[in-house]
Amino acid sequence: MGVRKSCRNCLYFIKSKSYCLLLNRAVNSLDSPPCIANSSSNSMDVVQSQVGLSSVPQTVNQEYRLQSATQAGVVGVSVSQPRTALPKPVSNDYAPTGIPKLDEILGGGFLRGKTYLVAGEAGCGKTIFSVQFLVYGAYFYDEPGVYIAIDEPTNQLLRGLERFGWDVRSLVSQGKLLFLDMRTHFSKIYLRDERRKIEPRYVIETILNAAKKIRAKRLVIDPIAPLVYGGKEEDVLYAREFLREMVFAIERVGELTTILTSEIPTGSTKLSRFGVEEFLASGIVVLSIEEIEGEIERVMYIRKARWSPVKPSKYIFDIVMGQGIVIRESLSEYLRRYRSM
Repeated sequence: MGVRKSCRNCLYFIKSKSYCLLLNRAVNSLDSPPCIANSSSNSMDVVQSQVGLSSVPQTVNQEYRLQSATQAGVVGVSVSQPRTALPKPVSNDYAPTGIPKLDEILGGGFLRGKTYLVAGEAGCGKTIFSVQFLVYGAYFYDEPGVYIAIDEPTNQLLRGLERFGWDVRSLVSQGKLLFLDMRTHFSKIYLRDERRKIEPRYVIETILNAAKKIRAKRLVIDPIAPLVYGGKEEDVLYAREFLREMVFAIERVGELTTILTSEIPTGSTKLSRFGVEEFLASGIVVLSIEEIEGEIERVMYIRKARWSPVKPSKYIFDIVMGQGIVIRESLSEYLRRYRSM
């Protein structure tokens, strides 16, 4: 199989920006791709070192190595294929997120056993971020994950993920992932017991039992607010206590690294519905869509990273079919490059 000679039809080439997502650099000539510019070295090794695949066994043939590099993010590959080796986590204290540059920024990923908030307006990539975290852990690190679906039926979610290029049904069949439709589950309790609210212990027990069922190491609740029944202004204190009790109970297990997603209303400066989620979380990642120098870009804002010396910072990212979230560069780098053109 020949090595690609041009950037023109490459999945990773952003034509409007003359930018390579895979190597995180500008492209000067479409017919001289930077991934093969250095003819004195193995071009695939160059690519793999850039996307975190430098530990691919040498016995893997060239065709599969090219396929592996092309599918960086790698959650689009079937789990029946040979599993490409990835670097071990920086430390057992961290759970890699599946977004290589983010893991580098955070010093290894999310702290194991802690809770993280991923907030943003509708359409910013919160669900992609969350599923990427689960699939990456399940496929590469044998860390099973549970996805608690609140707003979207799980069968609809799975169909959407397949269209996106992610094979998750095979991981589900192997017991590596579990998708639980919480609204459907609790509506039965709600109707049967004629409750206006579901007691926190019912929610906590169901979540922990689901995690125990597959020995989960990762958990996503997407989004968190609708899980809290009630919804009236006078229920805010109840909701805060509900969330506090739930997060503390999950973290007491000590093995579940958790993502809670929160939808931010357009134009709002709030990060969560009840104003307590951000205080319970060990880290906050805010996703947004912004106009920058006349271009519409997706922006990731690392707002909080407890116990990590991470300066609050913003990064430009893309959502790539079959890969998920790919960070291109910091906002400051983007602005310097744009203004130097």
